[in-house]
Amino acid sequence: PREYQRPVAGGDIIASAPGPLQALLSLGGARRAGFNDGPPGFGYHILAPGDDIGSVGFEGTGTALPTAGLQRIPHCSRDALIADTLLGWRRGALRGLPLFVVRAETDGSASAADLGHGVAYANFLVALDNLVTAAAALGKRPKVLAVSLDYGPEDIRNTPAAFAAAMRALMRQIERDLAARDLQRPIFLLPFDAAAPQAAAFGAWELAWSHGDHSVALPAPGYMFEQTRFARPTDAGRRRQAEMDAHAIVALTRRESWFCPLLLLAEHQGKTIRVTARALADLVLDGTDPFKAGATCGFSLSGTAKPVQITAVTLAPDDPQSLILACDRVPDGPEVALHYACGAASCGAVRDQWSAPSRSGGALLHRWAYPAALPLRRGPA
Repeated sequence: PREYQRPVAGGDIIASAPGPLQALLSLGGARRAGFNDGPPGFGYHILAPGDDIGSVGFEGTGTALPTAGLQRIPHCSRDALIADTLLGWRRGALRGLPLFVVRAETDGSASAADLGHGVAYANFLVALDNLVTAAAALGKRPKVLAVSLDYGPEDIRNTPAAFAAAMRALMRQIERDLAARDLQRPIFLLPFDAAAPQAAAFGAWELAWSHGDHSVALPAPGYMFEQTRFARPTDAGRRRQAEMDAHAIVALTRRESWFCPLLLLAEHQGKTIRVTARALADLVLDGTDPFKAGATCGFSLSGTAKPVQITAVTLAPDDPQSLILACDRVPDGPEVALHYACGAASCGAVRDQWSAPSRSGGALLHRWAYPAALPLRRGPA
């Protein structure tokens, strides 16, 4: 049977749970402040700092205050949905249900470099301090399980390389600030959204393969989630985002890899293009085409001397992680680039063989390929 507790001085009733007091924190732009109405399914286990703000934070409009208290939340931010997913899996496996603290801090920073020096980051540090003091009050060890850096569409200043460098610097800064509080290094989750400006989108592609020695996952590309006309996730989309985040957290916690298919190299010989990818399982061209990418599976060309159409996309017969694209003419030009799920198409139909059911029902979850823009070189196809 579950047990519950309440501070002697008053406050919310919360679960008396085993293990450390774990935190799922996020830092980013305005989009991260979204939430689903209604409390989480594990309402006594998923909590926010006891400052009457909830799981979404101050959104850059105020300064967080120190508190050792914890409160239940009336709504579900993406972080709360991640915690709810993890707890649901643990209950299904008949495992203990720990306590989670969730908080998202956002502001109007205009670049990734600014994000580490703004109001949101100051409030993020207060959230860390509150985690430590709340854990001490409960007689528990504090642990930051994951930090989501949900920033990209808001960046209007950086080049792709500068964006990637700024995100790596931000991760180092966060790790230093956690170490100063005797907290272990967290898992970093970096959303990948091709709707972001080119710098952020292509910078995220670079981070997918060059993120330094940090524990990093880009759980899924943004095009696989339903969005509103304002490029914000719907309630169902946010829940599926959280499920993919949770799968990434579980994998990295087990010291396993997690990434979606990453397109790395595009070479052409005559009218044939060969695309080489890196994936955790063999590639699949999904015939159901759930995002309506069309016959090109989300591929397009730019920079050609004359218009070139992609006429067919197939799996390479000699490599399960390569694709063969047929064109109607030779794709020549001064700076030809092959785009996937960006440019002329905003989605794709390439994934790997992994799948998992969604707790919210509907279609299976898959690891869909990240957007990419690759320079097209001459080479064997």
